[in-house]
Amino acid sequence: MTTQANGSNGNGHHVDVSVSAESEGGASLFHVAPPPGELTKKDFVSNQEVRWCPGCGDYAILNNVQKVMPELGIAREKMVFVSGIGCSSRFPYYMNTYGFHSIHGRAPAIATGIKAANPELSVWVITGDGDALSIGGNHFMHVLRRNLDINYILFNNRIYGLTKGQYSPTSVFGQRTKSTPMGVIDYPVNPLSLAIASEATFVARSIDIDVKHLGVMVEAAARHKGVSFLEVYQNCNIFNDHAFDYFAERSVRSDKVLYLEHGKPMIFGKDRTQGIRMNGAHPEVVTIGENGITEADLLVHDINLEDPSVAFMLARMEQPDFPQPVGIFRAVERPSYDQMLVDQIDTAIAKSGPGSLEKLIYSGDMWTVE
Repeated sequence: MTTQANGSNGNGHHVDVSVSAESEGGASLFHVAPPPGELTKKDFVSNQEVRWCPGCGDYAILNNVQKVMPELGIAREKMVFVSGIGCSSRFPYYMNTYGFHSIHGRAPAIATGIKAANPELSVWVITGDGDALSIGGNHFMHVLRRNLDINYILFNNRIYGLTKGQYSPTSVFGQRTKSTPMGVIDYPVNPLSLAIASEATFVARSIDIDVKHLGVMVEAAARHKGVSFLEVYQNCNIFNDHAFDYFAERSVRSDKVLYLEHGKPMIFGKDRTQGIRMNGAHPEVVTIGENGITEADLLVHDINLEDPSVAFMLARMEQPDFPQPVGIFRAVERPSYDQMLVDQIDTAIAKSGPGSLEKLIYSGDMWTVE
């Protein structure tokens, strides 16, 4: 049996003390967690057996999140991972932090309550394309538009994995699945388009097998003040294997993927000779050096544009007509919902005092039933 207690080590550092009642020789063993600046990846690995299918892309995402956490300098007891239902939603069990495995599609609502109650916490929502975009679609939209200061990672494998292979909101048109044996006749949701239309202040995308890029995106999302939304193309090797190979596989990635870099022209290709320029109101792929085209003609990426139209346009660019964009699409600053909520509470207390629950109950419209 293990219990946990929180306290101070006398140097102003918060400590996490784990007490085991089943230690050798009957003596209790005390493990004091190091202060935030001394944490390592191992400190964020829980003692739970990771139960995903061998080869699942979820492992890469978990590994990168655990690697990034020590870089943030945040104590583990200040972190909360919230999930809904699905393969991705096992995530909180594998993080040695606080966690909440909530109900289908409602992780953003739980996360909102946690962040509103304690704005000092670093709150993460871990979800999948089914959990977030079908039953959770309304919660998804509202947590983004409110700009709650949380980090939202969506594992997009374009399939329902936990329930064994039914089509999801992001499954491609015509895809044959267990629930669509003649092909999907729904038009798929584009998660980035929906996030940008919902006014998310940070929107990014990465690929599970592009480990270095994924780590950079996770850290960038964590450091953003306000809501951060990160979509990860994640392979389900059981029910939708090779779904992203046509652009994500290493042998073709340089020619098929556009890595967005702030302040730099949009260039891609193994020889770095392909680029994106605007032809009137429409983007087009061009070759540098042909017809007098130079880097100066290419579209320069700017993540700080308050107008989301360019970010939205990039979110709609897809194979085979365009390279698949990954990276940060948008990162703008706005007051966060939780901070504005705290400000309103402070203003109300300063104006009217701390208040009384009894007075509140007996105020306003009242009537007596004889």
